[in-house]
Amino acid sequence: METRIVNKVQESGLLTIDLGIFLPQQSPASFDLVPFLFKGLLLREKDFREAMAQHDWQQYSGQCVAVHCSTDAIIPSWSYMLVSFRLSGIARATYLGTPAEMEKQLLLEEIAAYDFSAFTDQRVVVKGCGDRETPAFAFMEVTTRLAPIVKSLMYGEPCSTVPIFKRKESGH
Repeated sequence: METRIVNKVQESGLLTIDLGIFLPQQSPASFDLVPFLFKGLLLREKDFREAMAQHDWQQYSGQCVAVHCSTDAIIPSWSYMLVSFRLSGIARATYLGTPAEMEKQLLLEEIAAYDFSAFTDQRVVVKGCGDRETPAFAFMEVTTRLAPIVKSLMYGEPCSTVPIFKRKESGH
């Protein structure tokens, strides 16, 4: 008598989505205005313009750059415009905020641009673990995108899931 091993997970029809596909491949570069301020607190226009002209902007080539000020200084809006101008054509993208805030924005943009139509009317598991930690807001955003279209949504691994919801079928 031959015993057949059945992979119930494979036969379950579950589709898995790994949120790791949305994570930026490299962390944003940081451009902190503090080193360009007088005593780290005050922006002097002439000094700032000279420093911007002499700065090595090529170090940001092809990178996402988070422009921020890590001290509680009053920074005029035109200074951010000047930094943005210097980075244009060099950096892949610029963002006003910390590297962590930029990473969040990039992740949300990736999720917003993704075509989730392959998951329509499917039983979906959002993978719980990966090589890199996925922030909780990403799970929330993906749930918002999937909830209107999937038959059911779960969290975890196909062999061990936590049910989030199951759409009630309209019956006769």
